[in-house]
Amino acid sequence: MTDFLTLNNDVRIPTLGLGVFQSPPDETTAAVEAALGAGYRHIDTAAGYGNEREVGEGIRRSGLDRSDVFIETKVWVSDYGHDETLHAFEKSATKLGVDQIDLLILHQPMPQHFERTIAAYQALEALLADGRVRAIGVSNFMPHHLEALRAETDVVPAVNQVELHPYFTQSEVQRADAALGTLTQAWSPIGGITFYPGWGEGRKSVLDDDTIGRIAVAHDKSPAQVMLRWHLQQGRSVIPKSTNPDRIRQNIDVFDFDLTEGELVDIDALDRGVRGGPDPDEVDPSTWDLEISEA
Repeated sequence: MTDFLTLNNDVRIPTLGLGVFQSPPDETTAAVEAALGAGYRHIDTAAGYGNEREVGEGIRRSGLDRSDVFIETKVWVSDYGHDETLHAFEKSATKLGVDQIDLLILHQPMPQHFERTIAAYQALEALLADGRVRAIGVSNFMPHHLEALRAETDVVPAVNQVELHPYFTQSEVQRADAALGTLTQAWSPIGGITFYPGWGEGRKSVLDDDTIGRIAVAHDKSPAQVMLRWHLQQGRSVIPKSTNPDRIRQNIDVFDFDLTEGELVDIDALDRGVRGGPDPDEVDPSTWDLEISEA
C-alpha cells in the first residue's frame, strides 16, 4: 500500500510514514498499531518524544515481522558526543525492543556546540559500520550545517528531515540535499506547525488554503491528501502525524491519483518563506530542559 525510495546507501525506505511527535504515550501504541494495520510500514519517532517504548509495543501488537517495519528515531542533543551517542542508541533500541534501528538521525544541528554534533555523527558512522543501524542522517540541518558536517565526517547523510509544507518549502535546503544525494524528508508535511495551539497569532492553516481546497475538490480528495501527494510526486519522504484512526487511514490513501504539473506549480507558489518551527540557528536546544531517561 506504500511506495519506496532508495537511500544513498541502497537501503529502501517507505515514502510515507507515521509521525508520533506530540503523540501522548498512552495514545501512541494504538496509533502505531492502527497505522500498520492500514498499510504503513514506516514509523518515525525520537528519543525526545518520550514514546519509543509505546512505538515498539505498537509494532509488536501489529503482528508484523520486524523486517517489515522501517523504524526511524532521533538522538536528542543531551546525548550528543561520541560515547554518549553510542549509549543513546542502546537506550533507543532497548525502549523500541529491537536489535537494529533502520534509520538513526541527529535531531538538531546545535551550531552553538557543533563539536558535540560532529562527535555524535561520528558515533552514528560507527554504528552504521557495525551494522547496528542501516542508515544514518540528520534533522533540521540547513545547507551551511550540512557543509560543516561534511568537512568533518565521511558518510553522507542518507536523510535530512526538515519542516516542509506548501507555506515553507525550503528550496535551498532541498537543493543542498539533492546535491549531496541526501533524501529530503518532510516533518509537518501538511502544515500542522501553522495551526498548533499557542504557536503564534494570526497564522492560517495550510489546510484552509483556497488553492489547496480547489485542487482537493478537483480530485475528490482532502486538502491533507493533496499536500501529501504534492510531496510524493516531487520525490520527498513524508511523515504525517495523527492519532486519529480515520485520519491515519486517509493519510496513506494517496497512491491512487496524480496532481497535474499545473497543480504542482500552483502549490509551489504558495511558499511564504516563513518558518513555523524554531530556527535551528537561533535556538540552543541544549538549554531546553530535556534529558533522555535510561532504558
